[in-house]
Parts: sequence; structure tokens; C-alpha cells
Amino acid sequence: KELDAWIAEPKQFDLSDALHPERLADLFITVPSRDGTRKPYREPRAGQKLPPGFEIAFFHFRTPESQLRTDGTDGEFCPPDPFSRRMWASGKMTWDNNNPLLIGERAKATWTVDSVQKKGLDTGKPMLFVNKRIDFTMVGKGTPSLVEERVHVYLPDAQVESRAPREVKNLPTTSDFSFTYLPSLTTLFRFSAIMWNAHHIHLDKDYAVEHEGYPERLVHGPLTSLMLLEAMNDHAPSSIIRTFEYRARNPLIVGRANTIHGKYTGDKTIQLWCVDEDGVVGMTGSVELLKV
Repeated sequence: KELDAWIAEPKQFDLSDALHPERLADLFITVPSRDGTRKPYREPRAGQKLPPGFEIAFFHFRTPESQLRTDGTDGEFCPPDPFSRRMWASGKMTWDNNNPLLIGERAKATWTVDSVQKKGLDTGKPMLFVNKRIDFTMVGKGTPSLVEERVHVYLPDAQVESRAPREVKNLPTTSDFSFTYLPSLTTLFRFSAIMWNAHHIHLDKDYAVEHEGYPERLVHGPLTSLMLLEAMNDHAPSSIIRTFEYRARNPLIVGRANTIHGKYTGDKTIQLWCVDEDGVVGMTGSVELLKV
């Protein structure tokens, strides 16, 4: 009854933020696509368009530590116990490129819960998929510059089980471009700090091993999705993205090299996928371009 009442309750939250170039520079230095090692570093400047995916540096819930959940995540839009564990499952972004988010300006993020799906309750493996919609709107504008959907899966605290990687079928056998990088402990720490994200699974090895059953800390789902977009930008920096969809397939482990692959499936559509050094597919995605 408590869960059904939570699902039925309307949920909305507004966050405002200034898209400071200094905070964006922190994220530029964190990701290997913009830190100056592959190509000359370019400082973000006020008035420029916010690059796709980099809104992740802003609009954070500022939750006191005493109010965080047991896994270190914030409690906003989270279901009641026993669903205390959160994982990032999938998402979609749609940009209005005639009305972009601009670095240095103020914007508002309006969060709502579009839907909640209950799965596995009758099989003893309950999961809740919570679809959150975020409208990012520049102050003074009437329509959003970016509409994002984020799907989180919530799980009950449970005993550790063995985890075999899931096979991902129907991927291309060749790619048109690729980008290899190493998500290190430093990468995960910096990304967590920029996101204001205290999720233990990215920071605490004991928690990741003993409570979640992984061999090491996990790479953030939004870091991998950002790197899918960055691989596209690295390949075709003048392209303009209209939509981006992604889905997490398997956990990615810190300290293992990841390679993003891209394959054109049409003049303006690209399939993307991330594979670690052991051949595990961590994430798949697709991009639709407005301009090549």
C-alpha cells in the first residue's frame, strides 16, 4: 500500500542553476576527450552553446548527508523501502538547437516522474523502473532547450549473487570510428564530485564488493553515456545532434579500458556502443543528427 501510494503521488521538483564556465571546465578536464591530451584544450567560455551531455555538471539536488539513502544516493523521487539500491538504466535526450542552453546564463530544470513500472514482484526479484523527465529551460524562455528522460531502476537490499555479463546481440561487426579511454579511480572521484554524487558503488570498493557483488567500483552510467556523445563529437565536431538514446547493458569496472564504437546506419543516424577490454558491452546507444 505504501508503494502504491508513492506511485500515485504527483512528483515535480524545480532546480535553477547558473551554467558557470568554471564548473564546466572542471568536467572538461575530467573527461579524456577534452582534457588536452588528445587535442588542444579549449576553455569553455560564456555565450557558447553548452555541449551535448554536459548539463550533467549542473542542476543537482543538494541533499544533507543525514538524508542520503543507505547506498549514498539522494532521496528525491526514490521509492520507499525496501527499494534502497539505485542503478542508472537508460535515457533519451532531445535538443532544440534553435534555442540552446548557453554557458554563463541561468537556466531551470523541471523534474517530473512520467511513469513507474513494477517488474519481477511475482518472481521474487522485484524491480522498479522510474522514468524521470527533465525540461531544461533558459531563464526568460518559454520552451525547453533540452528534454531529457532518465530511467533509474530501484532494487531492494539483497544478498550478493554471482554476476555473469549479459550477451548483447545484433551489434555491427565493424565500426566507422572508435575512441578508447581508461576510466580510472581519479576519473570516478572527480565525476562524482562534479555531479554531487555520493553513490558508494563508485567510491567505496568494500561496498561495491561486499554489498553489490562486483569485483571493483563501477563506472557511472552517465559518464559512459557522455563518452558516447563525446566519441561522436571527436569524430565529427561540426555535427549537430538532434536526439540521443542509450541503454546500460552491463556494469563497467573501474581501471578497465573502454572503447566507444560508432557505425553509420544512415546519412544522419549512428549506432554507438561501448565495450571494455574484456569484450563486455557496457552500453549501447544511437544518435540522430540535425546536421552532419
